[in-house]
Amino acid sequence: MPKLGMQPLRKRQLIHATIATIAEHGFGEATIARIARRAGLSPGIIGHYFGGKDALLAATMRHLLTELLRDATDRLNRARTPMERAEAVIAANFGPDQFNREVIAAWFAFWGEVPHSPELKRLNTVYMKRTRSNLAHALKPVAGPADADRIAGVAACLIDGIWVRAALTERAPDAQAACAMIMATIRDSLAESGRGEAMRRAGDGADPAASEPRCANLATAPAPRRAFPN
Repeated sequence: MPKLGMQPLRKRQLIHATIATIAEHGFGEATIARIARRAGLSPGIIGHYFGGKDALLAATMRHLLTELLRDATDRLNRARTPMERAEAVIAANFGPDQFNREVIAAWFAFWGEVPHSPELKRLNTVYMKRTRSNLAHALKPVAGPADADRIAGVAACLIDGIWVRAALTERAPDAQAACAMIMATIRDSLAESGRGEAMRRAGDGADPAASEPRCANLATAPAPRRAFPN
């Protein structure tokens, strides 16, 4: 008889094993047998807890999105100005628990399956809408609704593009550079829109055209192999 509290532990084991297996073998070769072996569990337990491979893959994507939301919420709670809030959303996308080789490979594999899986498509749509909405909400006090949504759309595309580039290169990523580049783009867009004075009135004294944007304290813990490839 299974011990009380084992189900969440086993599910986490299988989700982490799924991410590692996809990173090593690719999406198509991430079989139930390989995932179970990586987790140190029997293949039958995947069916017991998830009902099958497709449900396990969807649960893995939900887990990554939940972790991303938790990190973004924590960073947003500490932010005080519109630019700090925008930076919080961006930095969460490049935090050590997300922007590492294994998770990058998993996300890239999931994106490849999105057109073929209604559940993965739904989850990806949630992610895209949430990212753009959070960025637009952060920037609205300094950019106005229309410009905030436009700049948020550009920033969201940059986030996704950097992730794709990281998945397609063997060079180690650099999360700090990724965040800094996106923040520089936001500041340039605000400057071009004549929003510098509004930003200063909102409490962010930084120059929107500054060439060195702030992306301090990107990670909450040391994280080897983070990166944005040049």
